[in-house]
Amino acid sequence: MYISNLKLWNFRKYGSTNGIELNIPDLDLNFKKGLNVLIGENDSGKSAIIDAIKLVLKTHSYDWIKVTHEDFYNDSTRFRIQLEFKGLVPNEAKNFTEWLGWETITETTESGEKKQKQPFLRLIYDVSRKIIDWYIIPSDVRAGVDDTGYPLTAEAREYLKATYLKPLRDAHSELIPKKNSRLAQILQGHEAFKGKEDSHILVKLFQDFNLSVEKYFEGKKKDDTPLEENNKKGKELKDEIDKFIQAFYSQDKESNFGVVGSSLKNILEKLELSLKDEINPGLGTLNRLFMSSELLHLQKKNWNGIRLGLIEELEAHLHPQAQMKIIEYLQKEDNIQLILTTHSPNLGSKVKLDYLIICNNSSAFPMGAEYTELDSTDYTHLERFLDVTKANLFFAKGVVLVEGWAEEIFLPSFARHLKLKGLIQKDFTEAGVSIVNIGNTGFSHYSKVFLRKDSLNTLDIPVSIITDVDIRAYKKIREKNSENKYLIDDNGEPIYKYVSRAQQEVDDESSAKINEITSKL
Repeated sequence: MYISNLKLWNFRKYGSTNGIELNIPDLDLNFKKGLNVLIGENDSGKSAIIDAIKLVLKTHSYDWIKVTHEDFYNDSTRFRIQLEFKGLVPNEAKNFTEWLGWETITETTESGEKKQKQPFLRLIYDVSRKIIDWYIIPSDVRAGVDDTGYPLTAEAREYLKATYLKPLRDAHSELIPKKNSRLAQILQGHEAFKGKEDSHILVKLFQDFNLSVEKYFEGKKKDDTPLEENNKKGKELKDEIDKFIQAFYSQDKESNFGVVGSSLKNILEKLELSLKDEINPGLGTLNRLFMSSELLHLQKKNWNGIRLGLIEELEAHLHPQAQMKIIEYLQKEDNIQLILTTHSPNLGSKVKLDYLIICNNSSAFPMGAEYTELDSTDYTHLERFLDVTKANLFFAKGVVLVEGWAEEIFLPSFARHLKLKGLIQKDFTEAGVSIVNIGNTGFSHYSKVFLRKDSLNTLDIPVSIITDVDIRAYKKIREKNSENKYLIDDNGEPIYKYVSRAQQEVDDESSAKINEITSKL
C-alpha cells in the first residue's frame, strides 16, 4: 500500500479565504508508489506537505506531534487533511476492512478491456479552533468513503505509522546508547528481536557477561577459581565498600557489582551503531549510517502495514557525490514509498524528472508525463542533459534560457549595469531569476518543462528564450529513397542530410537578420 493522493484545505500556506469547500481542495497532489521528490525554493510548501502526512499518520520514532495554531491558514478556524491509499494487498487490506472503499479499475489487455474492483483507504483529519479563547478542539483521525468517516482503532493506526528523518538530523545522538534510542526502537521492531524478550541469545550472553563482572569484583574467574594477583584490584575496591556497608547496615550485608538492566530492551538500548574501522566519523558519514538503519526499518519482513519513509533535506551534511550515490540507489527501491524534500540542484539533476514534484506559489506540480506537455523524447533528452547547472531552474522565480556562454556571461553584467543606471530595480540574482545555458538551440526540450496539460493548474514561472543571430552554414534536408519517398529510421524518426551553403548566402542572411533586430531597438 502507498499514499496515492493528498488533499489539503486551509493547512499552513495551502489555503484560501473562501472557507472549506470539499470539492475544491487548496492542494490536490498525487504521489507515485516509489520515489517522490519535493523540490523548490525556500518557503514553497515542501515541509508543509511532509508535516501534514506526519500529523495524520504519526511516526515510528514516537515524536511528539500535535496541532498548533501555526497549522491554520491565516485566521481560518478549521483545516482539513485527507490521505488516500491504494495498492493494498489482501494482508494489508484485512487491517482496515470496516473503513475500505472500492473502485473499479479498467485495464487494457491484448484480449480487450478488463475491469476489476480494487480497495482503497481514505483517512480524514478535520481540526477546528476557537479564536476567542485560542483553543484547538481535539480531533481524531477518521477513515471511510464519506466526508466524515469513522474513528480508527489504535491497532489500525499502528499499521499506518511512517518513518521520519528530520532536517539537519542529529544522527550521532540517535545512534549512541541511551534510553529509548532510535536505534533500539528500530531493532526492537525487526524480526531478529521482535517477540523474543526472554528467549533471545543476547539475553543469555548478557547474563553471562554480568556474572563475569560480578565474579571479577569477588576476585574470581567465572569458574570460581581465583584471579591473578594483578587482577585483584576490583576485589580490594569491593572490600573497602563492604566495610562501610557492614558498618552502616549489618555484618551480613555486602555490595554487588553488575550492569543494570538485563531485559532485551535494556540490552538494545546499550548498543551503538558505527562504521567499522572508521575513526571519529563526521556528520556526513553518521547521516548515511542513520539513513541505513531507518531503511532497515522499512524492509521488515512479515509486516502488513505501510512502508513509508519521509526524509527532509536528504542532502543534509552530504557532499554532492554522496547525494548522487544515495538518490541513485533510492530510485531503484520499488517495495517502499519515499517522499523527500530537497534544496539541492545536485539531486534535482540526478533524479528522474518523472519523480520530481515542483513546489511553487502555494501549489505542487508533479512532473510525470501525464501532467506536463513534455513528450517521451523530451524526457529522454532532459534525463541525459539536465545537469547540476541547469537544474537550478527548479528553484527559480523566473527562467531565461540561453544558447551559449556568451549570453550567460553577458546578461547578468548587462542587468547590473542597468540597475546602476536606475533603469531597473533588481538584477537577475535579486529577482530570483536563473539563466540556464543549454549549449545549443534545442530550447523546446526545456521550455515545455513548466507547461501543464491542465490549463487551470499552471506553474507561475515566466520563461524567456534568448538566441543569437548565428546563421547556419548548412541546409538540413530530409532524405528520400529512389522512389522519392521520405526515409525514416528504426524509431520512426525522419532521416536528414546536411548540405553546405555558399558563404555569400550565409553573409547576406546574417546581415538581414541583424538589420531586422536593430530596427526594433
